[in-house]
Amino acid sequence: MEPMSLLSNRQIIRAALVVLLGFLASGVLGLVRTALISQTFGAGSALDAFFAAQRIPELIFVLVAGGALGSSFIPVFARSLRAEDHAGAWKLASATITLSALAAAALSLLIALAAPWIVPALLVPGRPPEVQALTVSLTQIMMLTPFIFSISGLMMGILQSYNNFLLPSLAISMNSVGLIIGTLLLAYWVPSQPGSPAQVGAANVYGLAWGAVLSALLHLGVQLPGLLRLRREAPGEGWLPIRFLPDRHVPGVRDVLVMMGPRVLGLGVAQLNFIANTIFASQMLTGSQAVLTIAWTLMFTVLGVVGQSVGTALFPTLSGLAASNHFEGYKDRLASALRGVLFLALPATVGAILLGGPLIALLFQRGAWTAEDTAATAWALSFFALGIVGHAGLEVLSRAFYALEDTRTPVTVGVISLISNIVLSAVFIQMIGDPTSLTRGPFAGLALANSVTTLLEAAALWALLRRRIGSLNDGYVVDGLLRTGAAALAMGAALWLFIQIAGGLPAAAMAILGLGIGGVVFFGAALALRLDEVRAVLGMILRRLKPQSN
Repeated sequence: MEPMSLLSNRQIIRAALVVLLGFLASGVLGLVRTALISQTFGAGSALDAFFAAQRIPELIFVLVAGGALGSSFIPVFARSLRAEDHAGAWKLASATITLSALAAAALSLLIALAAPWIVPALLVPGRPPEVQALTVSLTQIMMLTPFIFSISGLMMGILQSYNNFLLPSLAISMNSVGLIIGTLLLAYWVPSQPGSPAQVGAANVYGLAWGAVLSALLHLGVQLPGLLRLRREAPGEGWLPIRFLPDRHVPGVRDVLVMMGPRVLGLGVAQLNFIANTIFASQMLTGSQAVLTIAWTLMFTVLGVVGQSVGTALFPTLSGLAASNHFEGYKDRLASALRGVLFLALPATVGAILLGGPLIALLFQRGAWTAEDTAATAWALSFFALGIVGHAGLEVLSRAFYALEDTRTPVTVGVISLISNIVLSAVFIQMIGDPTSLTRGPFAGLALANSVTTLLEAAALWALLRRRIGSLNDGYVVDGLLRTGAAALAMGAALWLFIQIAGGLPAAAMAILGLGIGGVVFFGAALALRLDEVRAVLGMILRRLKPQSN
């Protein structure tokens, strides 16, 4: 693996396709995981408690070693590699991983000890005492995960800096694999607790918590071979290029921490927003937290394919171009990436809104999962889907700022957006839905608030980036938006007509036929409108299929 070679637009597309395939695999596994979890536990107290218990471990990971540290670490690490200072780069990596792991371990231990007081008051204030106690226990088990993820999360950044996107993409799938094992095996191996909210039939939700711990271990393990391959690039001794180095004075660590500060604030506010949603949902009907979280998971699965794959592949190259002051190349790669995510995000929005119900029924509606649970999840998903374009844009635009070693601007905008999100959530849940109905519950107001503020946040980042570095090939991006929007409208019209004609078909037929019709109409319209993105993808496929001459 060569460090930080700058990728062309075509190479970025290829790298994005590798990452996209990883996200697709993760998405498929995520759907399998969500289906198994929902069918095993249903939208009830056990699942509400599990999803609420995930909030604090995720908060610790994100603040200490998640996106905050990764987005700050990669540009500084890349700077050392571009200067061919391999010894300095790996010393920086060792110190950063060591310090983040120690901080995660200390904070996790503190939270685990304080959980009996924090969790009932913060996460599940409206639930019965036995559900609050269950949420505390699940939280304490999952506090093991931030320490593990603090190591594996930074390994992803290192491998991506060497343009290795395959193993990090596979690592993402491991999150689902651990929970699948937790659902199919561990939930039945945990001793039965009759009468406890943890027990749903023969399955115990504690198995899910231990599955989450297994996910973290698998996330770390799958990346170790890639790190071992980099051994020749890392001066020093040891079987791994990373060593224990608790030294905050290592050159570059201070730069990482300075860049990380605003990002931590932004992600902290984002997690506070999730916690606020958990508090809001705890005051609603039982099952509200479960269906809202599953709807978010489905939307985020789509987002992984749509936005994260492109953003992940793009970030190292943008960082290298910014470090070299090659801003024409920077703008060119960024504009192409934005068109790419719009090309994927707009049809995904239409499909999620019109086909959400049949798809959820096809995937989940069996076992403990009821038709009412399906309708409630589709209700929330339709509002989350309105924000897919904004979320996908943020995946690219935020990385564009991080590549400039500017975490302050996107964080400032994000803080304003997320505070607005909480305010709008409090307003919308009073205006949308029926508090006495799960299928049309007011939790949809939480989803709508998220979508509105995300779209506005993406627009603000676009405007601020243009103000900073000038035109971002605006005409090219807007042209892609208009043509893709036209193709997505054609797709939506075809799907609406199909639903009117075939609305009585079984969910499986509706979902499969709807996806087929929507896909054919969208890509046909995209070809007719001569969109560069569909032609580029088809061109790569045809080149792969074309026999090689000797």
